[in-house]
Amino acid sequence: MAPTLDEAMKRLDMALGLLEASVSRRMEADRRRGGLETELQLMQDDRARLAVELDGALTRLHRFEAATDDVSRRVRQAIGAVESVLAEAGQLAQAGQLEPEEG
Repeated sequence: MAPTLDEAMKRLDMALGLLEASVSRRMEADRRRGGLETELQLMQDDRARLAVELDGALTRLHRFEAATDDVSRRVRQAIGAVESVLAEAGQLAQAGQLEPEEG
């Protein structure tokens, strides 16, 4: 039995419907992939920016640590000088060479 024109048209219509659905799925997949690629690029840009900011923060931290070490060294020197002066004053007072100031 030969297929009629109506049956052939129905099969063609069904095949076109499947093709359209397949094309739609493919377009959606491409759109999602494009979105993911865009998101990945944004994340890579953020990562690069954050790496630069981190490097800057680490540089500032090292400068602050160096300054803190310098201040600490100077404070220790000042404490040593004050202790020397106090020790010398105590020795002079014990030897009776230093008279206490009157208030």
